Amino acid sequence: MISIAMFNNKGGVGKTTLTSNIASFIADNFQKRVLVIDCDPQCNSTQLIMGEEFSTKLYWSQDVEEKVTTISQILQPIEDGDSDISKDIIPIKSSTNRFNVDLIPGSPKFSIIEDRLGAAWHELKGGEIGGIRKTNWNTFLLNKLLPSYDIIFFDLGPSLGSINRSVLIGCDYFLTPMGTDIFSILGIRNIAEWLSSWLELYDNSLALCETRTPGSLSRFNIPTSPKIKNGYIGYTIQQYITKSYSGVRRPTKAYEEIINSVPHEIQTSLGGYFKTGLDREDLKLGDVPHLYSLIPLAQSNSSPITKLKTTDGLVGTQFKQVKDYKDLLENIVKHLFDNLSK
Repeated sequence: MISIAMFNNKGGVGKTTLTSNIASFIADNFQKRVLVIDCDPQCNSTQLIMGEEFSTKLYWSQDVEEKVTTISQILQPIEDGDSDISKDIIPIKSSTNRFNVDLIPGSPKFSIIEDRLGAAWHELKGGEIGGIRKTNWNTFLLNKLLPSYDIIFFDLGPSLGSINRSVLIGCDYFLTPMGTDIFSILGIRNIAEWLSSWLELYDNSLALCETRTPGSLSRFNIPTSPKIKNGYIGYTIQQYITKSYSGVRRPTKAYEEIINSVPHEIQTSLGGYFKTGLDREDLKLGDVPHLYSLIPLAQSNSSPITKLKTTDGLVGTQFKQVKDYKDLLENIVKHLFDNLSK
């Protein structure tokens, strides 16, 4: 099983759309068992995949037909002071949505756990096994899910806080969707600085724990070092809207300068975290076009963009946009799988 976090410190880069559509494309075209875990308190993946009506029932009236567990409910024991996650994990089944993926829905309450995980981090720094166990909740979750899935995608919010830190500690890899703006690049720099601020401390804290209580890490199946240290597998760039001059669309110089600077920025900021065997030429997975009216159409129909059809309201040139987007996803997924296999 492979676990991938979709993450950038910059919001508004199409992360949720890309995550959900890549997951759906892999499930449909590679016959993989795919799970999406919504770890953003805004619950955008949940709303996109399951739709507004389901989300209203789940979060407001709590009147869904089948029992499911949200990410917040999975961590409820930690919120209550325990060091383990819930044993009751019931994802939404792929048969109930057009994306053909299982889903652990997000929760607006998920941000409440931030303080508890922050306190656990202070315990961890003292080498306490309780704090280490709480911080490794995602390690435990993935161990429980291991027999059921081939690929798990985590949709993360833009925060550089204890929630996303604990998600990454359990993941194998991370990928950064980017926009063509300086804030996406600054977001990459922020991620690099943030990672360096806690990864070494984390390793030292685990070593301290093992010195004080030998065997405690193996007793709770906690790896001695997180895979994410060499887990960066690539980025995508959301294309900007070109301006028209005399009826001809031309790129804007400022945007072109940003795009041209991205490979160097990725190497400089995240080079120390590249997956073994990858160099910066491998890491650009593809360009994501501006999808204009396709995004709201997909959202209103709770559909992957590649599955939109006439009955969803697809018209005119939108059919070609859908085809082009499918070709794009195929290219991104090919590059992703190539990077994973190296």
